[in-house]
Amino acid sequence: MKILIYEDRNWINLTPISYLKVVFELRCGFNSILEKIVSILPEGDVILFVRDYLKDLCKKKFNYKVNEEDFLKDDVLIINGRWLIDRDVEFDLKEEEIYIKDDEIVYGLIKRENVNKYWNGDIDEFLKNLLSNLKTKKTDFTIIKYPWDLICYNLQLIKFEFKKRNKAGILGKFSDKACIYGSEKDVFIASTAEIYPSVVIDVSEGPVYIDEGVKIFPFSVIIGPSYIGENTQIMPGAKIREGNSFGPVCRIGGEVEESIFHSYSNKYHDGFIGHSYVGEFVNLGALTTNSDLKNDYSNVSVYLNGKPVDTGQLKVGSFIGDHTKTSIGTLFNTGTIVGIMCNITANNILPKYFPSFIWFVNGKFMKGYGLESSLETVRISMKRRNRELLKEEEAAIRNIYEMTETERKTYIEKSRKISK
Repeated sequence: MKILIYEDRNWINLTPISYLKVVFELRCGFNSILEKIVSILPEGDVILFVRDYLKDLCKKKFNYKVNEEDFLKDDVLIINGRWLIDRDVEFDLKEEEIYIKDDEIVYGLIKRENVNKYWNGDIDEFLKNLLSNLKTKKTDFTIIKYPWDLICYNLQLIKFEFKKRNKAGILGKFSDKACIYGSEKDVFIASTAEIYPSVVIDVSEGPVYIDEGVKIFPFSVIIGPSYIGENTQIMPGAKIREGNSFGPVCRIGGEVEESIFHSYSNKYHDGFIGHSYVGEFVNLGALTTNSDLKNDYSNVSVYLNGKPVDTGQLKVGSFIGDHTKTSIGTLFNTGTIVGIMCNITANNILPKYFPSFIWFVNGKFMKGYGLESSLETVRISMKRRNRELLKEEEAAIRNIYEMTETERKTYIEKSRKISK
């Protein structure tokens, strides 16, 4: 049997955090959606199917075939790459059937003859044909549709995955002047982690998992449920509230609540980030702060693909694309979208939408120093964390730059007209 994990055209509704990441690379709870899916798979050869401009980058990142049509030779288990595994799953593969949630495929077993019958080289048309012609069954599984969904499910997923990993106890260095408030059964501290004096870990409302190589410096408070990823550092005096997931090699200071930092990102200083998803290699300047609640307590709207979308949520923060930087004192509005490789400087309360590769200086959208200069900054910041900009990654960035050019020019032109 072949196993096809795919992303469909709805990846666009997860921008900007999905511009440089296929949808199943996005994180929630302890790890990526792909890692969760792989952990429950039956025996079979895995093939990934992704949008074309990320194909070569995915081949470099993952030890799987990408966009190859080997699945035409066998029965296929198809799996939606936006399926968030938030419970124990047992596949029912006795017969050909598609399991759906809100008219979207979650997974399904497709017989070889029907795979060949309905495949025409386009994944979206293939899925449409399967839904129209094969037996379906409704489920209540979780499919991620928008960036804020990852935040909404993060807290409960941390609880589920802590229980699933079945690890508890203090294996690393734990100062006798540090404190656990609650049961030690709800704490895991890996063997190479280090907890400094005057740290408080509060597990009264949920577990805290501290992974390998983590350092938590003095006077910090960690409130569960929270996951602190490998080689991440929690800065002195940090207030890590409930519902946070920090990927590997982050630097986190100030106050953070119900947020996800993908990996290699810095919020080194004071400032508040809440109900937000921060991409990879993002640097938030000192006192960068976002609002995550409107003063009238109404639902937060977010600009997505040029249109306002009602999130249905009272608390929504910011969604910040990879390689974006903010200046000291940056204040983000409730429900802000910031594209990849932006440079944002403080200017009172900021707009709610920033196109990718934009500079925002003195209240104006600008093109900055251009793509080549931005790529050089990316190389420098990655080298500081012993990472290298892959040629496949650079090619993807250049593709995104072209994709977003019209939108970016529109915002710049509007700024020029207003300033005259």
